[in-house]
Amino acid sequence: QVQLVESGGGLVQPGESLTLSCAASGFTLEGFYVMGWFRQAPGKEREAVACISTHDGTRMHAPSVEGRFVVSRDKAKNTVYLRMDSLKPEGTAVYYCSAVLQGNPSRTLVTVTACGPSSFGSWGQGTQVTVSS
Repeated sequence: QVQLVESGGGLVQPGESLTLSCAASGFTLEGFYVMGWFRQAPGKEREAVACISTHDGTRMHAPSVEGRFVVSRDKAKNTVYLRMDSLKPEGTAVYYCSAVLQGNPSRTLVTVTACGPSSFGSWGQGTQVTVSS
């Protein structure tokens, strides 16, 4: 079965960096999947952070993180990453890794572009990121 395990969260000071990892099992990133990073802060809705197409690496980042965060994947390690630079206090949230099978490039492109949480069927347990002095 599909399993996603996030790691790398922790406490970091504003301006510092952190890299999250999402180890996938039960499927291979060689397929036509979209992987997503979402976050949910206390009292707020879950929001998209970044999405990436596993087959060709097409990616998008939410405007709030674009230029600071970078999503990537390593097919050999079957792992997706989220490198977060210049972290801000508002980045404090539980970060979730997610996945959805699309089956073809056209569908992956649509899903990557939209990067909406409702599109994703598999979710990790989340990892807490706290940005505070």
